[in-house]
Amino acid sequence: MEIKIDDLSDVEVIKLLDEHLSDMYATSPPESAHALDVNALKSPDITFFSGWLDGDLQGCLAIKQLTPHHVELKSMRTSNSSRKSGVATKLLTHALNVAIDKGYQKVSLETGTHEYFRPARNLYEKFGFTYCDPFSDYKSDPHSYFMTRDLLEKFV
Repeated sequence: MEIKIDDLSDVEVIKLLDEHLSDMYATSPPESAHALDVNALKSPDITFFSGWLDGDLQGCLAIKQLTPHHVELKSMRTSNSSRKSGVATKLLTHALNVAIDKGYQKVSLETGTHEYFRPARNLYEKFGFTYCDPFSDYKSDPHSYFMTRDLLEKFV
């Protein structure tokens, strides 16, 4: 799989992000859905990655700078055709290694509490993320879990 920094202009990427937003609003109340739309993901403090295999979009993931030492994971999504194929693991490994290369020391994320989000939480736990209090501008929310981990060494 080729993972690249994406400018969010490809129709397939936009379609995948639209599906992501639709699912977030279908599984969480609007005030608890923290997914970003395409325009928000174009912010200069966000690096957006897309993963491709033989010209087909497999998934996406972004890192958002919160401070010079702390980033947040945003918009983790795999295509329906590539679920359970290791795409999310590859994207997460790549994004975390890029964050380490850029000198970040900590990464955090927000994800949902519903069963729909269980596979994502399992992946984050596998990568050593632990549950934490809300960070940045987040507030406690019964529909949100917050997770974090230090970035100490590269992932393989």
